[in-house]
Amino acid sequence: MTDSEAYFIVNLVSGIGPVKAKRLKERFGSLDRALVAREADLKSVEGIGPELARALSSWENTTDTEKERKWTEELGLTVLTQADTAYPAALREIYDPPLVLYIKGKVPETWPRGVAVVGSRETSHYGLETAKKLGYQLAYAGVPVISGLARGIDTAAHLGALAAKGTTWAVLGCGLDQIYPPENDSLAEKIVEAGGCLISELALGTSPDKRTFPMRNRIVSGLSFGVLVVEAGRQSGALITARQALDQGRQVFAIPGLIDNPLAQGCHQLIKDGAKLVEGVEDILAELEFLIPRESVATPRPLPANLSGDEEKVYAAIELDETPIDTITQRTGLAAGAVSSTLLKLEMRKLVRQLPGKVFVRTS
Repeated sequence: MTDSEAYFIVNLVSGIGPVKAKRLKERFGSLDRALVAREADLKSVEGIGPELARALSSWENTTDTEKERKWTEELGLTVLTQADTAYPAALREIYDPPLVLYIKGKVPETWPRGVAVVGSRETSHYGLETAKKLGYQLAYAGVPVISGLARGIDTAAHLGALAAKGTTWAVLGCGLDQIYPPENDSLAEKIVEAGGCLISELALGTSPDKRTFPMRNRIVSGLSFGVLVVEAGRQSGALITARQALDQGRQVFAIPGLIDNPLAQGCHQLIKDGAKLVEGVEDILAELEFLIPRESVATPRPLPANLSGDEEKVYAAIELDETPIDTITQRTGLAAGAVSSTLLKLEMRKLVRQLPGKVFVRTS
């Protein structure tokens, strides 16, 4: 039995998580030795009571590993364990890294650190638009956008990243044989089709519940260099992700809202507690450049194909955020008339969009 197979089997034994698996490994030297240990010896491990010891010693009778393997193959999933070199390095750093990752979609070669974008399921129009905008801008800059496929902020963040034709990963609180919430089934498919992936540590057939979502959140934050909370009330589960991020040594960012908006109170408390206030994507990217060497950040998105000389200059002059036409003219060095006509061409090609006040933004 290989180390990878042992991790896969232990992950199927109900009641054995990363912490108990670590204790088993320390006691027996490896998980494969733990799987052939006597029940009496297993009970000597902290946290392994009689019931768990019995389940571990009789795993061949209580877990159907062949059925699970076959099921993953039928669904086209990749399975990574802590014993595999392709396992994300960022997750190895956290206190309780998942024993196994089930992955649907493209498995990144190096797992560049992304930004987790989280928030309330019940949100305002402002929150949704902000999450979508920042998801778009982060993905366009080449930074993976990580979230949990939940309703509200999570969904908006994934959609923004997809609109930018960037990378987004969704971590689920259930087995990958099912999608929760069910209305996001098409979104999950789009994430996979766009070169992103769906991730879960849970065995196939596992339904979502109140226990699995906090477990999921530590993976969302663990894969990131920082967590951005867009909109969250004082009791929002997004604050759990923020706390886990701090425990993992990750940066926490928060978007301020209206002072009388209860959906913003969680973000305001995070800012009071030291989270970085974010007014635009540049606040996040500046921190990313400071914390992580440039070579470890995903490659920025290239300019669209088939642009003329003037079109390329004008398009490059438009930042990820809104850019006034005067700024574009100054940066390009072109005549005002040439800039206006070029912007019109880019609008017709749906590469840029004009906002009120002669302000322009890039589109997908």
